[in-house]
Amino acid sequence: MRPQDYAINLVLSVILIVGTYQFYFFTQRFQLARVRSFNTRVDDLIPFQPAWVWIYSFLYYPAILYLNLIAQNQRHFVLMAFSFMVLLFMQMACFMLFPVSTPEHWRKFDGEQGLSARFLKFVHKFDASTNCFPSMHVSVATLTALHAIQYLGPWSYLFPLAIGVSCLFTKQHYLVDLPFGAVLGWLAYAAYEALV
Repeated sequence: MRPQDYAINLVLSVILIVGTYQFYFFTQRFQLARVRSFNTRVDDLIPFQPAWVWIYSFLYYPAILYLNLIAQNQRHFVLMAFSFMVLLFMQMACFMLFPVSTPEHWRKFDGEQGLSARFLKFVHKFDASTNCFPSMHVSVATLTALHAIQYLGPWSYLFPLAIGVSCLFTKQHYLVDLPFGAVLGWLAYAAYEALV
């Protein structure tokens, strides 16, 4: 592809990411069932480490945007983008039909005053405690890794692994949210493969 094609795809990717969050915020406000909680003893044993918010928030987007560099042509780019739309609609169905929320006390860490804790509080202003099952971060990271594996090999799996750990240590997700998020990412990739 020409350099201007990569630039156009990058702009489209940013617009798609911003647009996706509008659907995410919509599902935070409109659930079609009672909100549940999955809190277990195992989840409470996982320590709160706010420094992982930097992985949770800032590794996420550059890794997704990396896919622009591996797009072989416009059809490849469109099919990858479509797989993320398929994933979005599966996630929306889960969030609206089976809403799950993390415990309120996970978000009360007033004793933490460092930069990481302050940034995580900022994240909480936009990201409500609902929409945690399955993990959108892990599902998107898994789909991204599956798209990148032919270029990065098994190293691409470090991305969903790091994101999964960050989901737990920032107390944004239950442990059970992670494997179900990975399954959704895999299903979206299977839809992509069916179209290639």
